[in-house]
Amino acid sequence: MMRHFVLLTLSLALATNLLAQDAREVVQRYAALSHPISDTAGMVVAQNAIATHVGAEILADGGNAIDAAVATGFALAVTLPRAGNLGGGGFMLVHLADDNKTVAIDYRESAPAGASRDMFIKPDGEPDAQASRFSLRAAGVPGTVAGLYHAHSRYGRLPWRDVVAPAIELASRGIVVSADMARSLTRARNRMAVDPDALALYYKQDGSTYAAGEVLRQPLLARTLRDIARGGPDAFYRGRVADLIADDMAANGGLITREDLAAYRVLEREPVRGTYRGYDIVSMPPPSSGGVHVVQMLNVLERYPLAEYGAESARTVHLLVEAMRTAFADRSKHLGDPDFYDVPVDWLTSKAYADEVADAIPLDKARRSSDVAPGQEPGYESPDTTHYSIVDADGNAVANTYTLNFSFGSGHAIAGAGFLINNEMDDFSAKPGAPNAFGLLGAEANAIEAGKRPLSSMTPTMVFKDGKPYLVLGSPGGSRIITATLQPIVNLIDFGMNVADAVRAPRIHHQWYPDEVFLERGYALDTLTQLEAMGHKIGSSRFGMGSVQAVLWQDGVFYGAADPRRPDAEAMGPRQFRCTVSRVACQN
Repeated sequence: MMRHFVLLTLSLALATNLLAQDAREVVQRYAALSHPISDTAGMVVAQNAIATHVGAEILADGGNAIDAAVATGFALAVTLPRAGNLGGGGFMLVHLADDNKTVAIDYRESAPAGASRDMFIKPDGEPDAQASRFSLRAAGVPGTVAGLYHAHSRYGRLPWRDVVAPAIELASRGIVVSADMARSLTRARNRMAVDPDALALYYKQDGSTYAAGEVLRQPLLARTLRDIARGGPDAFYRGRVADLIADDMAANGGLITREDLAAYRVLEREPVRGTYRGYDIVSMPPPSSGGVHVVQMLNVLERYPLAEYGAESARTVHLLVEAMRTAFADRSKHLGDPDFYDVPVDWLTSKAYADEVADAIPLDKARRSSDVAPGQEPGYESPDTTHYSIVDADGNAVANTYTLNFSFGSGHAIAGAGFLINNEMDDFSAKPGAPNAFGLLGAEANAIEAGKRPLSSMTPTMVFKDGKPYLVLGSPGGSRIITATLQPIVNLIDFGMNVADAVRAPRIHHQWYPDEVFLERGYALDTLTQLEAMGHKIGSSRFGMGSVQAVLWQDGVFYGAADPRRPDAEAMGPRQFRCTVSRVACQN
């Protein structure tokens, strides 16, 4: 407990001295760095520095990567409420070094039993975006608590209470509000003010927003976390918390019942696998679309000598765009929950299909999306998701991405429970051909059905070299998660960048529709001119695309890269944590 107190003290000091700076200053400071953080005993990289410290502490205390991942996930529920969560769900990829085995843990939200295909269709036949995004009917049965417990009970090392304890302390003692958190709460205030419980959780008694440097305490969340520490998932899915969720839903038009909560199950699935220039790619399978399409796009790009073309050349960008265009077209038709729809994973990730796609791509001319249809098998989210990557000294690795969907989910808090509920039902296709909040199109494969899990773009991914984890990464970013995860892999393997440069390099995004290439700042004017001459419609991204948190393991050293696009992100190893609490430990 003393260590947790030291951790909290250090975290608060860090938040006060670093995180309360203007985000642009933090980005500029990180941009000046040319090398990633390194450690020989493991690495934790997360979107929030305090949660990173929690994970590094767990490794320093003898926990493995899974223990650290669970502790980091619970800590993010306190320190990053717009995405870290108890009321959402996600995907976790776990590599077990002793067994040389990688498992995909699906704890995605599921549709309640009362959900129906046309539940978000108005009398005029059009989708009701307000209902599918901001009402309690938009909530799927949350999977986070069950998912974290499942991972820990099967693969963790430390006692369950020990990995939940740091989050309890952060919620009860309070966290210092960073500049980034203050801005996000300010932006969300009008939406959150609709719900008195949400307003009471994250704003002052007079309704005003916390300023950077002030302390936010979350006693209701602390109580819920204590229940979970004592009772595991039963406390959430069958106990007091389940009663609070079901009562709130019944009183406010939601669909989740006590029976839905008690029936929720975590699933282990076989990961999606591929190869790229001698490296093995392992990623999340459906109902995530990300793993399938990362492998699919890499298969296409492997046909071209990208290293000869250059990292930010017009030809490289052109080929990235065309690979993305086809992948997102295929996503619109072929991807969904595999327990309800026969997803053609083997075909989509085959080298043969990649040959067909590559043959259809002209090297000097952009295709129009209207001319690119989803492939035909022979015979046949919010930007404020969050991701963290962890590798321990034994080679166990975790890539975890989880979310509430929108920033702060539906904006509704469960009365008395201290956490927000998701609005993941918007990730279903309310009507075939109608775009969701991220502009993504869908069809029958992703139609609403009771018990079904909505299609996701979350893409926790691992790259293996000589049979061992080489790169562990993932990102938030809604529909841009997939392309944000793809590009650092290409930057490392094709262009020889170190992991920090690979993460920091400017990114592009294309998702079939709208038929526009979105580019971050940093591309040369000559490149943009050539792309326009090829026929690409160029758009700019107002915000950074994604927030990749990556760990590279090479020659016995772990290198961590926290994406500077999100100012609170940090990489830290267990030895570095020990150095912050004891200088003696650093003298050896």
